[in-house]
Amino acid sequence: MNEVKTPKKPLIYYYVIVLLVLMLFNFLAMPWMAQRQIREVDYNTFVEMVKSGEVGRAEIQEQENRILFTDPDETVIYKTAMVGDPDLIQRLLDADVPFYGEEIEQASPLLTFLLFWVLPIVIFVAIGQYMSKRMMKNAGGPNAMMFGKSNAKVYVKSSEGIKFSDVAGEDEAKDNLKEIVEYLHDPKKYQEIGASMPKGILLVGPPGTGKTMLAKAVAGEANVPFFSMSGSEFVEMFVGMGASKVRDLFRQAKEKAPCIVFIDEIDAIGKKRDGQLGGNDEREQTLNQLLTEMDGFEGNNGVIILAATNRPESLDPALTRPGRFDRRVPVELPDLKGREDILKVHAKKIKVAEDVDWGKVARMASGASGAELANIVNEAALRAVRDGRRFATQADLEESIEVVIAGYQKKNAILTDQEKWTVAYHEVGHALVAAMQTHSAPVQKITIIPRTSGALGYTMQVEEGNHYLMSQEELENRIATLTGGRAAEELIFHSASTGASNDIEQATKLARAMITRYGMSEGFGMVALETVNNQYLGGDTSLACSAETAAEIDKQVVSLVKKQHEKAAKILEENQDKLHELSKYLYEKETITGDEFMEILNR
Repeated sequence: MNEVKTPKKPLIYYYVIVLLVLMLFNFLAMPWMAQRQIREVDYNTFVEMVKSGEVGRAEIQEQENRILFTDPDETVIYKTAMVGDPDLIQRLLDADVPFYGEEIEQASPLLTFLLFWVLPIVIFVAIGQYMSKRMMKNAGGPNAMMFGKSNAKVYVKSSEGIKFSDVAGEDEAKDNLKEIVEYLHDPKKYQEIGASMPKGILLVGPPGTGKTMLAKAVAGEANVPFFSMSGSEFVEMFVGMGASKVRDLFRQAKEKAPCIVFIDEIDAIGKKRDGQLGGNDEREQTLNQLLTEMDGFEGNNGVIILAATNRPESLDPALTRPGRFDRRVPVELPDLKGREDILKVHAKKIKVAEDVDWGKVARMASGASGAELANIVNEAALRAVRDGRRFATQADLEESIEVVIAGYQKKNAILTDQEKWTVAYHEVGHALVAAMQTHSAPVQKITIIPRTSGALGYTMQVEEGNHYLMSQEELENRIATLTGGRAAEELIFHSASTGASNDIEQATKLARAMITRYGMSEGFGMVALETVNNQYLGGDTSLACSAETAAEIDKQVVSLVKKQHEKAAKILEENQDKLHELSKYLYEKETITGDEFMEILNR
């Protein structure tokens, strides 16, 4: 299941090696070859050898100021320096010694041809063959070196791979996918009744919820070939290459059926076609080919297409219609029980104390995805190592949640005495307003220790159980709680600070959602004035109303926040004694638990 790849050396590495070999050959071997059998003699010896007939031929090199000559058999080359001898030419003519202006060969022509032409070509061809074989081996065969071929990774059943038992918190999604695995293992019981499996299954949900992990679990459970490929891998620079990759991928899938094809982040090629000229024709051709290939499947041929995306609203309607991606499997954020199960699964990888309350940790991690929960468990293990313990404790897990939410503690941040008092009253203001209202989550922890996220303190509220719906009263109480910090500053210090910036942002966003999306306004009623874009990627909104209506929305938002701010100020004024007592205790302790807070409040 785990794909292990040998690290590839860059192409320039091999060219540098070849260049070094050639340079060493030229600097070392060629000078040695150039000096092959050359003997240096004086000019008198040269004259005597000419007279005695011991010179075969000669070459006069005036620019080099030397004479090269050979013996009669031309097996030995001699060299002598030129002197002012006017009778030189006549002596050579009298001795019948041919002389030339061309250079005498210092090596045989065949050897020169082999060294300077054949050898470099052989070296480059050998390097090219080696690189081709290595790249084909790493890519999975000779087809990987050809244009238009899919480079899908193929997985088979592995005893060490991810199984459904390793995936927690997504029981509904697992049930849908288990049915697919059962069909691949025993298709006859489905065919007997006339049922056929969906051609395509689309996994949708926020990032980090385990869509890719569920696909890997299918690969771990199914004893069939599993092709895995990312949507971006189909996009090529050359027009038509992406469509060719789609054809090749489906050809391989049909050959190895029954099998599973998984396309991660399918929105890279499956976006809606807008019909505008000058768009990305390559992407649209790839999408058209994908639609054609999915239509081309015959019933019950054993090829299942899995795809994952966190932008389902951007997919082309032709891709999500019945007959292509027939089934949509939501992979949402886990609920309380799901978070607890996920934490226990990841806790098997580390050493944990026996008295850890996983239910409490799961409640504190409300809204966390599976990836964030895995990060929380890992942070707890790291914290235990830093503190010199051999296992993670409850305190480590709770602190790791705060690290993920607000960052690490800033140990070097020193607040002035006035700033510390301001933060203490601010945070107690949040907690006191929350505690004095009904339908508010209990306070879990209050701290005024600065964090790396920029927060100088925070108040943590934790729901007792699952909370799927919020009434208008609960939302208004939430806005009042958010304004409680600023209300406490105004009541005690008769001024405001910058510490409420995040509270103001959240309160305004919540009030606007009540009016534009939840139909909780007096003037507009049940009218949707705002639409949500990218539901799983932040949930950005856009107004769908006139400018006059937008101005009226702003007025109602301001009125709603102002009303709840006044309510929070009234609550704090009525409980001013408790506000002073709790703030003083928090100023001294810097961090207090929800139990300590309620004990002081109920005295």
